[in-house]
Amino acid sequence: MPRLVAAMGIGAGFWLLQRITVPALRTLLHHAGFDPSLTKLLVDNIYRGALFIFGVVMAAGQLGINVTAALAGISVAGLAVGFAAQDSLANMIAGFLIFWDKPFKVGDFLTFDNRYGRVVEITLRTTRIRTQENTYVVIPNKHIADTVLVNHTKHGEIRLNLPIGIAYKEQIAHARRVLLGAMSGVEGVEKTPQPDVVVDELGSSSVNLLVRVWVSQPELERPVFYRALEACKTALDEAGIEIPFPHLQLFVEEVNNRVWERLASERPARSIL
Repeated sequence: MPRLVAAMGIGAGFWLLQRITVPALRTLLHHAGFDPSLTKLLVDNIYRGALFIFGVVMAAGQLGINVTAALAGISVAGLAVGFAAQDSLANMIAGFLIFWDKPFKVGDFLTFDNRYGRVVEITLRTTRIRTQENTYVVIPNKHIADTVLVNHTKHGEIRLNLPIGIAYKEQIAHARRVLLGAMSGVEGVEKTPQPDVVVDELGSSSVNLLVRVWVSQPELERPVFYRALEACKTALDEAGIEIPFPHLQLFVEEVNNRVWERLASERPARSIL
């Protein structure tokens, strides 16, 4: 009975310690600037789990259980599980680094492996993204840590580059005026900084321009891009400015006479009998 009472007292002590220290630790991490998801992970999962394990071990020791042998067995089992779950452990380490380094957070818009979407959840093992098609993409954190990604939300305003090609016979200045006039009527295009049009490349079939406009919020990026691109095409059509398609021009030279002369020269002379 005394051992049982001591074990129950230890359990109650750890429970009370958890009730007192968890809110204080949450507040401390919040003031330290930790991400809410990381705070939840450290406090609710790791810290509470560690207190529970220590409480169980100490209570079991009071009941006369050989804690040393049990811990040795748990360590061996943990080592075996660690070798069997290397990928999961790598994802968990990468997830911790994501929480710590903060390359993105929940609500940010990302482009990753040609996928564009909004981060809806970050866990210790995976990051979940909701795409424009309303699909749910689950990405292992290790893959994110090893690959280049683009965060469209990190610095606020975003510049869009719209590629437009015009024929070589067209005047660049005229096309610039037409395109800038079209951008003034597109919803979501910022007036400051002002839109501009620059020559990006002298291509094989066209003079390639970039219409550069700014949007204030990352969630407007794709809708404004589509509207602005359509407005550019409509404005160029109305102004009679040609948008050429890629083509190949062949020059064929008349070679019939030379072919016959060559064949005649190579024909073997007939032997005279």
